[in-house]
Amino acid sequence: MTVLVTGAAGFIGYHVAEALLGQGRAVVGVDNLNAYYDVRLKEARLARLSRHKNFTIVRADIADRAAMADTVARHADIEGVVHLAAQAGVRHSLVDPYAYTHSNVDAYVVLLEAFRNLKKLRHVVYASSSSVYGANTKLPFSVADRTDTPLSLYAASKKAMEGISHAYAHIHGMPLTGLRFFTVYGPWGRPDMAAYIFTRKILAGDPIDVFNNGDMRRDFTFIEDIVAGVLGCLAKPPAAGVKAPLYNIGNSRSEPLMRYIGLIEQGLGKKATINFMPMQRGDVKETYADIEATKRDFGFEPKTTIEEGIPRFLAWYREFHGA
Repeated sequence: MTVLVTGAAGFIGYHVAEALLGQGRAVVGVDNLNAYYDVRLKEARLARLSRHKNFTIVRADIADRAAMADTVARHADIEGVVHLAAQAGVRHSLVDPYAYTHSNVDAYVVLLEAFRNLKKLRHVVYASSSSVYGANTKLPFSVADRTDTPLSLYAASKKAMEGISHAYAHIHGMPLTGLRFFTVYGPWGRPDMAAYIFTRKILAGDPIDVFNNGDMRRDFTFIEDIVAGVLGCLAKPPAAGVKAPLYNIGNSRSEPLMRYIGLIEQGLGKKATINFMPMQRGDVKETYADIEATKRDFGFEPKTTIEEGIPRFLAWYREFHGA
């Protein structure tokens, strides 16, 4: 089985591609290695994937119609797709809104149009986000909850992808499933995310900004659990008549942010200098995933607590950065 993974040089994409290759699958990775964060980290991930003989990389923008049509034409044996490429980051959407419509909305339509030509296609799994829950105050977040109050353009772009998926499933019968990821962390993570930022700044002796005066909770989900959820979902396309189902992929534990920071301090053996800040625009106070449907439909069972996951991230960080 050949699987196309978009965003293969990214954090989650790299881990998903590596796991698929470990199962003996052929993987076609697509990534344009944009400069949103240090490209050297993306190149390092790709270098590891390229050691596998069954890995092919296509360096292209997923919004490029000709490039995506050509990719599909040259790899007509693709049976599965894991679409993870996106412009990420809630806060960056306040700075560069056009990147979100280009990479998350326009590009998704380009991809779906290309995928319609894949005769062997069995399933497309795409990344949505817990951000779609926006101003929802009911906890835990359930896929049955309303998601019409996005607090950032990033969230709105992910919600748009869900609507586009339903339309393509309805009109073209495409087998599409959306996964709403909850705060992913772990080795090879993104430098713009909390674990990476806090670790880098604490080691450097720089203060860390902590929003809402530290009164925040997140459903932190370790990367290995995310990968298990993605692969479990990929193996089970929607049943006949089910149009573009959605699932939460989270740890189903809402952890205090200050506890998360405390574990990083403990692992580094160094206290953080904390700059407490008010709530930032576009942010939410708490996330918490209801994963009962995910457990029921494809056996998703997160195993890694932050007490286990943070030390594993720190061990990778020290090795990779020589810190």
